[in-house]
Amino acid sequence: MKYNELVVSKNQDRKRVGRGISAGQGKTAGRGTKGQKSRTGHHKLPATFMGGQRAMMQAVPKMKGFKSIHEKAQVVYTDALNELSGKVDNFILADKNLIENPYAKVKVIMRDELKAKIELETQFASKTAIEAIKKAGGSFKKVAVPARQKQNKEDK
Repeated sequence: MKYNELVVSKNQDRKRVGRGISAGQGKTAGRGTKGQKSRTGHHKLPATFMGGQRAMMQAVPKMKGFKSIHEKAQVVYTDALNELSGKVDNFILADKNLIENPYAKVKVIMRDELKAKIELETQFASKTAIEAIKKAGGSFKKVAVPARQKQNKEDK
């Protein structure tokens, strides 16, 4: 034990509230006057309690189910790919107005027959769509969503 490491603290008792008017914290003992929180015993109230008024979370209507935070994939059907040939990716699909945004997820789903030989590079494709692409002599490659190009201040 060292002199500079000594713990020096007062041995002071806790304040005894509500022991008469002249005791410093007497009569109402810092609880104000009347009401639920001034009484002894349990006065735990939920965080949403609004003084007896209907709480906001009870007043707001609820929706069934849930809303996903993930963006839904844009759907392209295989019969729409018959017009294309060669390498097909998000940008080519956007140029042909098959999807709205080339920077979003794309899923190819089987519908009708695929006759075009294409090299598909998208994020998702159904098993039947992949089989149809391979049957037509093409290939499927799963790729990440293309990142947006950052603009330089000089380009503006």
